[in-house]
Amino acid sequence: MEYGLIFIILACSVGLWMTWGVGANDLANIMSTAMGSKAITVKQAIIIAIIFEIAGAFLGGSEVTDTIRGGIIEPSVFEHTPKLFIYEMLSVLLAGAAWMTTASILGMPVSITNAIVGALVGVGAIMLGMHAVRWQEVGVIAISWFSSPTIAGVISFLLFISIRRYILGAENPLQAAERYVPVYLFMVGIVLALMTALKGLHHFHIRLNFIQTSLVVLSTAVAVFVLGMNAIKRIRLKLKFKLNRHTQFQYIENMFSVLMAFTACAMVFAHGSNDVAIAVGPIAGVISQVLEGQPMHDGWLFYGIMLFGCLGVVLGLVMYGRKVIATVGSAITTLTPSRAFAATLAAASTVIVSTSTGIPVSATQTLVGAVFGVGLARGIDALNLNVIRNIFMSWIVTIPAAAGLATLFFCALRAIFG
Repeated sequence: MEYGLIFIILACSVGLWMTWGVGANDLANIMSTAMGSKAITVKQAIIIAIIFEIAGAFLGGSEVTDTIRGGIIEPSVFEHTPKLFIYEMLSVLLAGAAWMTTASILGMPVSITNAIVGALVGVGAIMLGMHAVRWQEVGVIAISWFSSPTIAGVISFLLFISIRRYILGAENPLQAAERYVPVYLFMVGIVLALMTALKGLHHFHIRLNFIQTSLVVLSTAVAVFVLGMNAIKRIRLKLKFKLNRHTQFQYIENMFSVLMAFTACAMVFAHGSNDVAIAVGPIAGVISQVLEGQPMHDGWLFYGIMLFGCLGVVLGLVMYGRKVIATVGSAITTLTPSRAFAATLAAASTVIVSTSTGIPVSATQTLVGAVFGVGLARGIDALNLNVIRNIFMSWIVTIPAAAGLATLFFCALRAIFG
């Protein structure tokens, strides 16, 4: 294809810029509850981000990548004009990169899902015609933008209510924590098992029946449970005398820090399987088109693009993630490890269920909804309504902004390359 090498270089360069923005904004938002509550250190956050972001992208990202690459715009539109498809994908990358960078500078936790889907729909409807957009698919995605944070908010609300009722509000909180924290830890193990073990087996085309699936989930959950209980046991060893109620709460929060570390792994895995897949979808589309339909599901090309996307995301988190971490980790409502645990577990569960169906939900919106749910469980006064309003407005602005930018970039690319 004419200009094929230039298109690939451009897609990779802009793709690296955009994934950097995803790390500085989206992944920073994902890590904000763990870091804002001081459940994990910066070093631990980086290690978790590297391992589980890559694992999520490799094991669970192919369905979402396919949706972004060919599920929103009707492929038949490009049957006789393949260059238009490349222009569309490049313009989406440029729009996403520009908007994510701007939002990161301003400290706004915007959604890469909204940006990419908004850009695709905008350039498709404006430049290619309304018939080019698969509106039914877009409708399902749009519904998920509202439903996923709502569901996560409800789950986190109920989770924290249960923690407050059975542990924090008990007559002897520390004794209650020793009874109920293992239950919550086992729940974390179940969620991690459903995410990692089953996703991994599905990726390698291993099909299990119900009994086999149950055994895999149970054994993985037990492994997480044993690791977590060993870490909690070290905290118990420090309890050599009777503690007052305030000090008991400190030790309970230390116990929830252990749970939060595992839950952060689950949330980062979910982010990798959803948001990294969304970000690299346009890159995969350009390379696939230039190479005349090279399949992307397996082989060095798929893995190379996913690894490339993960590299950019982790760099963005390390270099410029602090502003968004401050916004979500402490500005919406004050977070402790127990509150952060409820929010993150609820968000991770919601994202992974949606991702398994191939629907590109927003991990950012889901986690913010979950944090809102925890704050609401403490009372409306515990929420910073100004920050919530600003975040909500940034979500609304993202779609038209990305659509407008993508349309401008599409016109520029067509003028340059013909």
